[in-house]
Amino acid sequence: MSAASGPATLARASDLVGRPVVSIADGLDIAEVKDVVFEPDRHALMGFTLNKRGFWRGSLRELLPTANITAIGPDAVMVDSADALAPPDQAPVELQPGSKRHGVLGTRVMTNGGRSLGVITGVIVSLGSRFEVVGYEIDGPEQTKSSPSRLVPIDAQLALSEDLLLLPDEIEQFIRHDLAGFGSAVEEFRNRPQPAPLLPQTPPAQPTPLGQPAQESFS
Repeated sequence: MSAASGPATLARASDLVGRPVVSIADGLDIAEVKDVVFEPDRHALMGFTLNKRGFWRGSLRELLPTANITAIGPDAVMVDSADALAPPDQAPVELQPGSKRHGVLGTRVMTNGGRSLGVITGVIVSLGSRFEVVGYEIDGPEQTKSSPSRLVPIDAQLALSEDLLLLPDEIEQFIRHDLAGFGSAVEEFRNRPQPAPLLPQTPPAQPTPLGQPAQESFS
């Protein structure tokens, strides 16, 4: 997402499940999304596991890595051709059956100042040709059925462990309650001024005792 192109179209990752995978080469529905797979440490979308389409539905052995996706649209996932579907041994290890993954749902969210914001209940992705994880949906400690969930933006530098997502203290000004305004909040969060790094302090020079010449180095 870039400021020049404006906010991207966003969707909940859970809404991608069941969408058809369409081959641009022949216009055929070649699969449908079964699961959306993430790499939480990098907040990265790795790809999809797949189901067959049509009457004989069931799991497909082939997988769809992110690198083989042409675009993710509001109604379908687009690929150049059926060759985009990869056998397990040619897919990223995170997509392969039996790979050990830790999910993000249920992970606690806290600010660097120690304020608890709740737990992650969903993942927000951008659509189009530059698809990525842009935020998380969280339910707060005082959440009720009638109160809306909150959407928090992220960037690649944020620390996420199996137990905790740490966010900067200023994150609360970028929280939104619906997808309509969340794209702009993601842009603002990622373009916010960063604090200047602390420069190492040079120790003060020691005075030369009287009667002794100052030492010089000629290297």
